Amino acid sequence: MKITIDRNVVEFVPENTAETTSMETLWRILIDCVNETKNLTPIGEFVPIKQNLARFTIEGVPGGKTVMSEQVSEEDCTYLCEICNKYMNVKKGQEVPLCCGRLMEAVD
Repeated sequence: MKITIDRNVVEFVPENTAETTSMETLWRILIDCVNETKNLTPIGEFVPIKQNLARFTIEGVPGGKTVMSEQVSEEDCTYLCEICNKYMNVKKGQEVPLCCGRLMEAVD
């Protein structure tokens, strides 16, 4: 994917069929002819030497279902889903929540 930035305009140019399909899907989610257009909001951080991945939530689209894992929390802690920004307070000994298909991250 080629990304070009010119002041306040960002252009995404898909470079293969899979990227074109993904961009079309994203476009259809963001643009709603009947209701309001949705916005992308960045999540977490983008540090390429740490992890070459940028995440965004789509405002107005509900996140994944939260279920509990078999892993237990070692302390009272707040857990955050880095995908949908949902958070949960978990007590020591309770199961760590799974959201959007992965374990939520401890933020305390």
